[in-house]
Amino acid sequence: MSRLRAIVLSPSCRRIIVWWLTIGLMACIAVLALIPLELPDVAGSDKDHHILAFAILVLPCAVLYPKGLPRVILGAAVYGALIEIIQPIVGRSGDLIDFIAGLAGMGLGAILGLGIHYAVESCADFRRRTVQSRATNVIQLSIRRPGKAAAEEPLDT
Repeated sequence: MSRLRAIVLSPSCRRIIVWWLTIGLMACIAVLALIPLELPDVAGSDKDHHILAFAILVLPCAVLYPKGLPRVILGAAVYGALIEIIQPIVGRSGDLIDFIAGLAGMGLGAILGLGIHYAVESCADFRRRTVQSRATNVIQLSIRRPGKAAAEEPLDT
């Protein structure tokens, strides 16, 4: 069975990935929230969709770059408010409850993402400690102690 290996990314690389994922997700949310769609009933309520969309918006930052999470949550909150303000202009209904559902989604995404981040980090730390302790044991076994080794070796006769 093959083992999964983690790709180690530098913080600047993770920040760039989070930046582009967030921008892409914001564009998708804008399209879905601002274009009047005549779709048949979709499973779930409008509030569920807001929670899901904003949880997905915040999740990559929480998983990959938790240091930037407060800024992303602030930006997402302003973004959600702007969407609710613009929706009546494009023929959709803006609602304060939708904005609150978006905030709840941000909280949910942050909690889930931070949980994933810290679970992966603790697993990686555990693996690093295990590998280091095994390496230390191997090194200790290979070091010969001259005083003890001479006393314990049988004599060749």
